[in-house]
Amino acid sequence: MAKFEVGYVIGSLASQSINRRLALALVKLAPSNLRLREIPIRDLPLYSYDYDSNYPEVANRFKSAIADTDAVLFVTPEYNRSIPGALKNAIDWASRPYGQNAFTRKPSAVIGTSPGLIGTAVGQQHLRTVLGFCDSPQMNAPEAYIQFTPDLIGDDGEVSRESTAEFLKTFMVEFSGFIERARTVPVPA
Repeated sequence: MAKFEVGYVIGSLASQSINRRLALALVKLAPSNLRLREIPIRDLPLYSYDYDSNYPEVANRFKSAIADTDAVLFVTPEYNRSIPGALKNAIDWASRPYGQNAFTRKPSAVIGTSPGLIGTAVGQQHLRTVLGFCDSPQMNAPEAYIQFTPDLIGDDGEVSRESTAEFLKTFMVEFSGFIERARTVPVPA
């Protein structure tokens, strides 16, 4: 079984984010061939093309971290039925300037949690649109819209509901298989 470096991006900047808890759970439940590490977005300034000729060091580090992974996992809340502004800003940094997109052919998956009944379904759809434009192959199934309850995932990433833990474990196994398939597709000449 091939081993993969997976960077995960948490779409929320909040220190007590329920999506941070979800990310910790995914790290714990991932198959052993996936090595996950967070790629933080907190310190990125707001993107402007004025920076394209002279990227700030924090943006260079972020973009390099994306480029140095085999795949990217987005763990994100939904803000006002879309993606958080900080997450969109991070994607803009990694995909610019034109022709230097770190997401090109980089396999990705999207998951998120929210207290709402539909989880993060609408925000995930917006994120998928952005990632599609960035030429990032995306795992489309299983779709993962997790309704968060206060006792579902502890601060340490432990999942209290067995059915949810099993679903998250399956999601990560499927992501591993997707990465393998996506990375073996020949690049058009």
